Amino acid sequence: MNIVFSLDQIQEVAEKILASNPKKIILFNGEMGVGKTTLIKQLCKSLDVEEATSSPTFSLVNEYYTTNNQIVYHFDFYRLNKETEALDMGVDDYLYSGNWCFIEWSEKIKNLIPEEHSVVTIELMADGKRKLVLV
Repeated sequence: MNIVFSLDQIQEVAEKILASNPKKIILFNGEMGVGKTTLIKQLCKSLDVEEATSSPTFSLVNEYYTTNNQIVYHFDFYRLNKETEALDMGVDDYLYSGNWCFIEWSEKIKNLIPEEHSVVTIELMADGKRKLVLV
């Protein structure tokens, strides 16, 4: 899936992503500030997470519950220095839980990512819009 969008269309983009039936583990790639966290927040909202969502930059993972008790994990591995730090926090338990796992900076744990996953790549275009590719 390829989408070009502006940030005011983020809800529509999130709904299109979910309607495409992606794998429950989704890696989010893109430069800092491109809108990965903003999109993940909207995905959580589209999945019926009612609580406030935020970037887990310092905690590495935030856990959210949908209105029907599904669990959504949001990871941000930007501050990770080595994969063993992710193993120490029990990342395998999260990744193989069968729950939604939205992962920013997944290249920091590339050897730990399950084979079954989807990838969202976001690129900032010259006109301020974003180009999103989902595979």
